[in-house]
Amino acid sequence: MADGRPSQMDGETVEHGSEAGTRAVDSASETTSESAAEIDGIDLVVGYSGRDEPVIDGESIAVPPDEVTALIGPNGSGKSTLLKAMADKISPDDGTVFVDGQTIDEFGSKELARKLGLLSQENVVPTGISVGDLVERGRYPHTGFFESPSDEDRAAVDDAIQLAGIENLRDRDVDSLSGGQKQLVWIAMAIAQDTDVLLLDEPTTFLDPQHQLEVMQIVETLRDESQITVVLVLHDIAQAARYADNIVALKDGSMYARGPPEEVVTKQLLADVFEIEAAVLETEYGLQVIPIDPVTDAQAAHTTVGPVPEDVPDTDREP
Repeated sequence: MADGRPSQMDGETVEHGSEAGTRAVDSASETTSESAAEIDGIDLVVGYSGRDEPVIDGESIAVPPDEVTALIGPNGSGKSTLLKAMADKISPDDGTVFVDGQTIDEFGSKELARKLGLLSQENVVPTGISVGDLVERGRYPHTGFFESPSDEDRAAVDDAIQLAGIENLRDRDVDSLSGGQKQLVWIAMAIAQDTDVLLLDEPTTFLDPQHQLEVMQIVETLRDESQITVVLVLHDIAQAARYADNIVALKDGSMYARGPPEEVVTKQLLADVFEIEAAVLETEYGLQVIPIDPVTDAQAAHTTVGPVPEDVPDTDREP
């Protein structure tokens, strides 16, 4: 990381720089066709025109295949920027994104779309389109421009609609749906695309609790029943702790900590990264986070900055 703090995955320090990048790529190249795809970003520098400093400055990420990885952090921490760079929607100023050991620039547009799918925050519904027709558009990487859908395409659309639980909406006009219903339709379209990697940018934001749970249960089902690697940006820390296999916490464009939820979601990290005092409770439904108070500048000055070292138990964890 840019400021020298250790990144951890499964309790191990993650090295940055060219040597670490080479090892990540070598590991990715050993992925077999029977396993889900690996996606790695090596020494990424990502920013926007008109901004003096990059949002992400020299960070690396190796996403474990066939698992769910959640990116968390406060507003402006670089979560969505990192995700867009991994999806080839923003070209890094430096660094490289690899999918199964192949640089993302080596893929043709349709080839990449068969490998990697992105559900962004900005989705525009075509006027007058039905749910079934919109989901079918997810099959575009697999068909020719003038080709009719094949039996395989129709089966993929049926499976996606069933998994998203929107069979009863299939013939409805998408414009007539609620926000939560529309999000399920967009997710069904992304599933129909049938990719090895699925990137979701804040898929539960602005949804009511029912639709949030439905979305996260779809992610859970994809992880358990399909060979797919999922990376998603979440604002809800408790959702990330409950449903993700791995969490990457970002602050000011740097990867502050990474690893299993029980190692990352601590009172110390919540104070350092989110600037809140919170209780972290272990329950039968996973970790629960209860925000209590914002951390003031005076409190922050007396708080130890940095994640709890690997060999020191997290005594702040509530029983």
